[in-house]
Amino acid sequence: MKKQRCNQELLNKIAKRIKQLREEKDISQDTFYIDTDIHIARIELGKINVTISTLNDICEYFEISLSEFFNEIR
Repeated sequence: MKKQRCNQELLNKIAKRIKQLREEKDISQDTFYIDTDIHIARIELGKINVTISTLNDICEYFEISLSEFFNEIR
């Protein structure tokens, strides 16, 4: 079985952007979990390889598109 690909630099940028969005809206990790059923703490630490589906759900929560999200993490 092949090892899962992981670009730690990219994961860190994604993590930082998600945390920034959450803090801009003044939303706690607990509130985010209650609202979305997504454990964001490990994502914000860059510890897990987040799926596109999960990232899309996060973007929808913050009312931005995936392209807007990625435009900010170059």
